[in-house]
Amino acid sequence: MARANILLVEDEENLHEALKLNLELEGYEITSAYDGNEALKAVKDEYFDLMILDVMLPHVDGISVAETIRLSNTELPILILSAKNTSADRVLGLKKGADDYMAKPFNLEELLLRVEKLIKKNKQLQEKETIGDTYRFGNNEVDFKAQTAITFSKQAIELSKKETMLLKLLIENKNEVVTREKILQSVWGYNVYPTTRTIDNFILNFRKYFEKDSRNPQFFHSVRGVGYKYAE
Repeated sequence: MARANILLVEDEENLHEALKLNLELEGYEITSAYDGNEALKAVKDEYFDLMILDVMLPHVDGISVAETIRLSNTELPILILSAKNTSADRVLGLKKGADDYMAKPFNLEELLLRVEKLIKKNKQLQEKETIGDTYRFGNNEVDFKAQTAITFSKQAIELSKKETMLLKLLIENKNEVVTREKILQSVWGYNVYPTTRTIDNFILNFRKYFEKDSRNPQFFHSVRGVGYKYAE
């Protein structure tokens, strides 16, 4: 199984290094950020399985970071670390998008357990029910195993491996927006991504193959600034 990727956002250097070391010993891949702006940029450019987020950060505080991320990314699990431990602080953190909240000083073993739990839960949510080898929609039929399709106009086409993978991912998440980060991670296997145009071109191909009117797509939709959706 691929190593989980964690974004660690903490400006206090000694604590940052200690956490990074302990998380790496657990087998996680760590990307470091030391302020709110770095954290927001990293989330935009890379895919993470979890974000560990300090509240007191330079430039943009952790609560604002969580709030900003949640506007376009609802999937990334966020674990907040904070020196503030009143119930009002905890409630605010959770309200603004954190999945979990730990007060400093914390017990390292407990932190590692919570990290493992959040990553596992997120992976289960993302592994949708898989579909079979063939799938029909709107008089189109796709054979994922053979990487072929028969379109509504009875035309037989061959699909590339990436087209097949993308098609399967979108169909498995039927009627839900799949973020471009998730697509690039699942289909291309990149951690740091090329341009969105790469996916746009695949979606345009799908419309050409499978839509009766590619200008008014019924099945393959782009959701501006977020991702793509297969709808039925």
